Amino acid sequence: MVGITLVNRDFLTVQNIMDILRSYAVYGIVALGMLLVIITGGIDVSVGSMAAAITVVIGEFMVHIGGNMFIVIFVSCAVGILFSLINGFFIAKMNIPAIVVTLGTLSIFRGIELFITGGSWITDIPEWFIAFGKIKIVSVPIQVIIWIAAGVLTLFVLEYTRYGRGVCAYGGNPEAAKRVGFSNTKTIIFVWTFLGFMVGLASVMHLSIVRHVDPNAFSNFELTVIAACVLGGANIMGGEGSVLGTYFGVILLAVVENGLILTHISPYWHNVIVGSVILIAVTSEVMQLRRRERQMATIDVDKK
Repeated sequence: MVGITLVNRDFLTVQNIMDILRSYAVYGIVALGMLLVIITGGIDVSVGSMAAAITVVIGEFMVHIGGNMFIVIFVSCAVGILFSLINGFFIAKMNIPAIVVTLGTLSIFRGIELFITGGSWITDIPEWFIAFGKIKIVSVPIQVIIWIAAGVLTLFVLEYTRYGRGVCAYGGNPEAAKRVGFSNTKTIIFVWTFLGFMVGLASVMHLSIVRHVDPNAFSNFELTVIAACVLGGANIMGGEGSVLGTYFGVILLAVVENGLILTHISPYWHNVIVGSVILIAVTSEVMQLRRRERQMATIDVDKK
């Protein structure tokens, strides 16, 4: 951030920081749901297609039926939960690996949105919805406020609910979690329900920012979300992850992306640089983990 500011002083301004947070709030909300999935050792590569399909549904809903903000959020989250429960059913009940299930539903959700829209944009978004997207509270965009609220909810779920403790227990050792009284099936269903809720909420926020429905939106969306979780310290093998770390992961990606634009680096290099940042961060994390394991092994030997 210091380096970017030295090159372009427009970076470290309140307006730019708010714009960064607003544009990445959608990624951040979905990342909070993905965090729980990753803690359980799963992964969802269908969230981009799911979010695109949800925006199509709520776009058509507002254009042809109407409603208000609360109804739109309810419909969006309900559709997100329904879509995500399809994944959760096959994973929990049929014991099919999450990566396999979500690869299948990725195509299904994408097909649904293209069937509904015929590949065309939906642009007749109501004015009351557009006005909602422009709301700011103490100069903070409404999308950022909702992202913060989603983080508080996620933290509460993980720290203070039985289902949250079940998620952490399952991620650490599914068999041990079962022996101490947690239902692994219920835990998986809960995790995917929570992810669907977050994707539904994020879809509304996305639509409030762009103000139109593009069936081809959310390209590579899931990769950015997963990368943010991993950068934030979530173990892709399960058992580890934190809400605060996920926020830092999303913000890191947002700062890098914005910094590349402000420093006038060719957009063709963006993916290369972002990918390099991810590799360096994950490699550093792995090296620290191995160092801690060696230290623990040394302590155990000394005790014996």
